[in-house]
Amino acid sequence: MQLSLTDRRHVGSTALSLPPFGFGGGALGELYAKIDEEQSRGALATAWDSGIRFYDTAAWYGRGLSEVRVGGFLRPKPRSDYLLTTKVGRTLHRPRDPAHFDRSPWAGGLNFEVKFDYSRDGILHSYGQALQRLGIDTVDALIIHDLDADYLGDKLPGHQRQLESSGFAALQELKSAGDIKAIGMGVNSTEAFNEVALRVDVDFLIVAMPYTLLDQSSLTTGMARCLERGIGVIIGAPFSSGILATGSGSKATYGYVSAPAAIQDKVKRIEAVCRAHGVALPAAALQFPPAHPAVVSIIPGVISGEQVRQNIASVGAPIPAGFWSDLKSQALIDPDSPTPKDAK
Repeated sequence: MQLSLTDRRHVGSTALSLPPFGFGGGALGELYAKIDEEQSRGALATAWDSGIRFYDTAAWYGRGLSEVRVGGFLRPKPRSDYLLTTKVGRTLHRPRDPAHFDRSPWAGGLNFEVKFDYSRDGILHSYGQALQRLGIDTVDALIIHDLDADYLGDKLPGHQRQLESSGFAALQELKSAGDIKAIGMGVNSTEAFNEVALRVDVDFLIVAMPYTLLDQSSLTTGMARCLERGIGVIIGAPFSSGILATGSGSKATYGYVSAPAAIQDKVKRIEAVCRAHGVALPAAALQFPPAHPAVVSIIPGVISGEQVRQNIASVGAPIPAGFWSDLKSQALIDPDSPTPKDAK
């Protein structure tokens, strides 16, 4: 399946249409390693020069650093020439002791404490803060971020109530006023996808882990319900946070931590099928999710111009139909998973 950067896929019944391939800004927040400004700007410039016009970021990415970097690059561009999304649900605050502040899990990023707040005031506050960090007065969509037990623990029910009682109404008002074109939600786990994300009437979801070449556990649940309800899906971590880009090995990551033995083993078996068909693992990882009819875009994170070029080459690489058939016959992907129909 070859993805065209000039194509557009409509997001539900909204006025938002997205290209099938965009720029994920999470890596510019310096999760695994620090990235200097020249390298960050090089990644953004290569994406722009290559025709990428959809950029996603968030307050959480580097505790504000990603928004500063993405906004700083896009600000001089004509606003009508690109699509920009960011996320709400966290506000950032100066720490009491900046000199000893722990930025983890970020290797770098900025010195700001995070406060979760999905209430009306919290949503509007995080929206206003985001615009200021971006230096851009309009975003195309806002995404409810990390309403997930992995982040919130036993506080999740209280934050759900905040969103459902007042926070979501604030987003609907912004959409009705034309400030944004669509409302999304980001999810990281199958549980959040299946149990939390569809409790409010969102237009799209950013799905970070539950639908990739490595995991189709949401195929008959969350993904199926999105298709039934006309909810668009953006795949936020098509490389499963790393291992589908780097391949198996001691430094491979999955779910933003070191890849466990079972995942390593599965990737090794997928790599064997790749070798048999002359297919690069990253190409398979990027071309698999968009075959699902609910998926409107994929936004892999990058930290360099070279990674941008590699990803663009991967989405255009030919993959034989037999490759997908072999993955299914060896139970490496769900046999009911949609796969690229135009592969040759």
